[in-house]
Amino acid sequence: MQNNPYVRLIKLGSSPYNRYKKHMKHLLTLFLFMLSTHVHAQTYGIAMHGDPKYTQGFEHFEYTNPNAPKGGTYSYSELGTYDSLNGFITKGVAATGIGLIYQSLMSASADEPFSKYGNIAHSIQVAQDNSSATFQIHPEAQWHDGKPITADDVVWTFNTLKEKGAPFYKGYYADIDRVEGKENKVTFYFKTTENKELPLIIGALTILPKHYWGNREFDKTTLEPPLGSGPYKISKIDAGKSIAYDRVSNWWAADLPVNKGRYNFDKIRVEYYRDSTVGLEALFANEYDLREEYIAKTWATGYDNDIVTSGRIVKDKIRNQKPAGMQAFIMNNRRGVFKDRDVRKALQLAFDYEWSNKQFAFGAYTRTDSYFENSELASSGIPTGKELTILSEFKDQLPPELFTTPYTNPTTDGSGNNREQLRMAMNILGDAGYKLGADKIRVHETTGQRLSFEIIHRQAEFERWILPFIKNMKRIGIEAKFRVIDTPQFVERMTNFDFDMTIGGAAQSLSPGNEQLEYWHSSKVDTPGSRNHMGINNPVVDALVMQIINAPDRQELIYRTRALDRVLLWGYHSIPQWHINSWRVAHWDKFGKPKMQAPYDLGAIDTWWIKEKQ
Repeated sequence: MQNNPYVRLIKLGSSPYNRYKKHMKHLLTLFLFMLSTHVHAQTYGIAMHGDPKYTQGFEHFEYTNPNAPKGGTYSYSELGTYDSLNGFITKGVAATGIGLIYQSLMSASADEPFSKYGNIAHSIQVAQDNSSATFQIHPEAQWHDGKPITADDVVWTFNTLKEKGAPFYKGYYADIDRVEGKENKVTFYFKTTENKELPLIIGALTILPKHYWGNREFDKTTLEPPLGSGPYKISKIDAGKSIAYDRVSNWWAADLPVNKGRYNFDKIRVEYYRDSTVGLEALFANEYDLREEYIAKTWATGYDNDIVTSGRIVKDKIRNQKPAGMQAFIMNNRRGVFKDRDVRKALQLAFDYEWSNKQFAFGAYTRTDSYFENSELASSGIPTGKELTILSEFKDQLPPELFTTPYTNPTTDGSGNNREQLRMAMNILGDAGYKLGADKIRVHETTGQRLSFEIIHRQAEFERWILPFIKNMKRIGIEAKFRVIDTPQFVERMTNFDFDMTIGGAAQSLSPGNEQLEYWHSSKVDTPGSRNHMGINNPVVDALVMQIINAPDRQELIYRTRALDRVLLWGYHSIPQWHINSWRVAHWDKFGKPKMQAPYDLGAIDTWWIKEKQ
């Protein structure tokens, strides 16, 4: 009891003032003790809302096999090319799989919406008022060269990514005031106590070696294999064509609960193909092991051969519960041709999804009608209850129909005869002042804006979907052309928003937060490399994004996300395409798999292993 500062306070309270002054140091001790009561205890894991699924002392994730055998080679295909091994900057196209050489402070599970568990940091301590988060570095954490991972590495990584990394990092970490570290402890101080996601965001921070980058230019592309601390090292590169990784045999983190049963292949190889058809033939020739199929027509007809029917190649359709997000024809609102909402609305009517899905995808797809598709975050019907309350604050800034009419995509009967929809589009354009010129292309009678633009993409396979769309646009007086460009040029143009229309969108998680700034916030409109490709600049969207980031609990997050979804949909910033709630994977019959498939991440292939030969 003699060391308890509360006991000291009682003694001091009954003492004369001069004795009180002599014991000011005890008051300081008391203050620090009381301050400590406002910090949560160190914990092994953290969830965005509520408690993590896995409890203290868990041995491995449920979707892994902790006894999976190690060994063998796993290879898969990638479309395009690469010219850099630095995936933290906007310059260049980073090699696929580069993340295998790195680790983050904490690791996410693939069977929860958003939870993090100890990895490089074995524990996290969050201030009760959410003003800071402290991470304790694992004493055995080390780089591949044997040097320890320190708090200095963490501090350097954070500051370097904000200063020299892709613009995404500066926005993503905008609410973090500073970071301080000493020995094995690092504390991040926040500018706001409202953003509950910040501790988890920092937990996801990929840590880089300060001593390696000290004499190298971080903001430059490189083909020199960088130093990491992850389960694999880069073993061989054939620039733009392939890259190989070797498993680290004495990896310090192999037995951590977040890694048990994962990273079972001795070697991983990525083979690049410029053309999807060539890539498929390479699979049949056994040049690689696994391919994720993105083209419905190919999935339906391209695997009809003896190799597949005999079972040597397996077609797996793996169901998932992952939010589909939005894949769409996206319009660059920075361009004059798309600044008018009526034009964007009319363009939706020119896309005959039902006919295209039947002709090109054998009816395999489902039309997407939410930016948070395939999740409880998607809006539906008209806003009621709490959603209505949220949106009513902005009622005078929103389209009246948002409050009275459920959002639906234009639909046709799939026959290819969509005259009714095209007639509606022409009426919208006519009423908005766009009249047919001598060349049959519409021009605005006041501004002179001509409805002509270019659609770009790096995959020629989209051509069969795009050309009928272009034909329909021509029928209503809009001129569009499609151009396929190579991957580096495509990435460069997207980075600098140098496009009119493309196929893109926004991937989503079950726990939207700070990344929504990158997708929609007006502060990102003029930031090269941001993910606000559509150029959305809307004060209502800005406000709703901040509400999502500061959501106090899961239910409130759902309401606020649905509200944002409605505003984006009624803005007609994109022409929604399609989604499928499964992964289509074709692979040679050489893999063993855990009994349970992770529902949110196909990347959990890292839990597979090479079967013993029969």
